Order: sequence, then C-alpha cells, then structure tokens
Amino acid sequence: MSLSTDRTIIRVDGRKQWQRAGVYYVRTEAMCRGYNFPLEMEFSEDTPDSLYILALEGIVPVATCRLHYLDEKNGKIERVVTLEEYRHRHYASDCIREAENWFMENGVETLWINARRIAIGLYEKLGYKADYTQLTGEGDFQCVMMMKEIRGNRS
Repeated sequence: MSLSTDRTIIRVDGRKQWQRAGVYYVRTEAMCRGYNFPLEMEFSEDTPDSLYILALEGIVPVATCRLHYLDEKNGKIERVVTLEEYRHRHYASDCIREAENWFMENGVETLWINARRIAIGLYEKLGYKADYTQLTGEGDFQCVMMMKEIRGNRS
C-alpha cells in the first residue's frame, strides 16, 4: 500500500474520537516518550471540551496544539508539539495559523503563547512578540510569554 504525503490540518472539537486519538498520540510520543513527561502531567489540564488543531502527513498524526479561551477577546495557544522526525517541516506553523483562524472566527483579538526559549524564533516569524518579564520554568523548559494581536491581522 502506498501512503500519501499529503498535509492535512484538522480542527478537533471532540466530536470525532479518532481525531482526539491523533492528538493524544502526538503528545504522548513527543512529550512522554521524547521528554519523559509523566502522562498525568502532560494531560492534567485537558478536558472533554478541549479544542485542538491536528496536523496529519498522509494518515500519520504528526503535530498538534491546544486552544484555550482566556475570555471572549483573549486566547492562548498551548501544547504546541511536533513529532521529532517531522520537525522543521512547518507543521507547527500550520497548526498555529489554523488555531489563529479559529480564534479570529470566534471574536478573539489577542493571542498568547508560553514559548520554550528554543522556539521563540518560530513564534517571532509568525508575528508574536516576547515579554521577557514573564518567564516560567527552568532548563530546557524555561518559557517566555509571547503575544500577538490578531484582530484584522492574517499573517
């Protein structure tokens, strides 16, 4: 059987269990296996209503991010992750752009991302600005809060 290398970006709202399974696969492989995060820590803030973006290469789930509404005008993109062997192929950027579109369609004007220092360049290319006064974590997981105004902005 020949597998397609087509790229598909899906909005996951919980109605199709196979989509959520793809999200969980990516997060488990990348974070639990890849960084030795305990399963309960990786999924501690998930709810049955959590919204995600899922990227597929052919039939393989390869990247994801979670959408979190802070209030009606502010949102946060969380848990951005790509399987190691698919990194540097712009799947994370595709997921973030689709999350931005979904947020904009629902009236959100400002987005936040708590970015690992290693990923700041990716988010800056997408128009996010770092606030170095807002630091969390340590070591490989020291993060900087980043912000982007999306009202009327389609970058």
